[in-house]
Amino acid sequence: MAVRQAWEFAERTRAGAGDGIAAILGLLGNPDLISFAGGFPDPRTFPADRVAALIGEMDASAFQYAPTQGLAGTRDAIAGRLERRPEEAELLVTSGGIEALELVSKSFLDRGDAVVVEAPTYLGAIMAFRSFEAEVHSVPLDDDGLDVDALASLLESGVRPKLLYTIPDYQNPAGVTLSAERRGALVELARRYGFLVVEDVAYRELGFDGSALPSLWSLAPDVVVQAGTTSKTFFPGVRLGWAVGPAEVVAQLVSAKQNTDQCAGALGQRLYEEYVRRGWIEEQLRASRALYAQKWALLRDALERFMPAGVEWTTPRGGFFTWLTLPVDATEVAPRAAEQNVGVVPGALFYANGSGSDKLRLSFSMVDESQIATGIELLASVVG
Repeated sequence: MAVRQAWEFAERTRAGAGDGIAAILGLLGNPDLISFAGGFPDPRTFPADRVAALIGEMDASAFQYAPTQGLAGTRDAIAGRLERRPEEAELLVTSGGIEALELVSKSFLDRGDAVVVEAPTYLGAIMAFRSFEAEVHSVPLDDDGLDVDALASLLESGVRPKLLYTIPDYQNPAGVTLSAERRGALVELARRYGFLVVEDVAYRELGFDGSALPSLWSLAPDVVVQAGTTSKTFFPGVRLGWAVGPAEVVAQLVSAKQNTDQCAGALGQRLYEEYVRRGWIEEQLRASRALYAQKWALLRDALERFMPAGVEWTTPRGGFFTWLTLPVDATEVAPRAAEQNVGVVPGALFYANGSGSDKLRLSFSMVDESQIATGIELLASVVG
């Protein structure tokens, strides 16, 4: 029999965007690396002891399949933490935030449909939309988040997106927050032009001072689907998230989930539910906010001390990231920094159009505080 030499993979899988995430994850295998690369929570925030105790209390239902929409108790616990309590038909439990994006894409996108994203934006979202062969358009952002005037101009030019994806709070990768004024303007554009806003709130509960602007979903539940995750606030190993939006949209997402993974894991759902019921999630959030605020302060001080002239960075008020603009090519800086055992991510990965060669993402969430200044000094020597 002849040996097949080349497999014909589906066209939608050939873009290679996943290589960027694989490279970020691969950096974690080097124990000597001072990593500003992955946007991972600090393991010190993981509730190992409490989770171990909770597992010992669980009955058999926690180890069984769950309803596609999610366990009733878990949905109730999630609903109680949202700004406006959704109706039962408006909320779906997902296997992490990325599955919510996958389900929205599967439910809405045909080949050639238009999607608008921020420039830059979360790499996983670009991958999700392109896997359904969408035409991805980019709108720039600045210190006040998505440039709504630029979006209006794009819409006026004739682009008609089905979806607009945004991370309003402590954005990945830029660390910026969408202003209150722009939030109102954005949802009005969605109503006027008939597109669905997909609001990613992965970092929303991690504002350094505990505050948050109104979510887009709370402002316009008729045109917004909110995609949330517990990965940054509970722990990522449970792969647990949610989607909340108009009932008819959520019904379609439930249908899409039935032929994706059928249900989110019952054990993770029950653990999160109990963690919320007992008030432990608020304790963990307070500790997490303080830890990440301290790390950002150390990183900011190191940037001010060591970075050469011409380097600029954003000033996050929460979350995991700051965004550097360099006077040199960041795609060359990243591998040279790795040679110095410093992990960073070049900004071009976060642009749908491949721009951003002068940008660099730094994540301060997982790096040890004692290594921040050393890592930035080494990075600065490479940039300089």
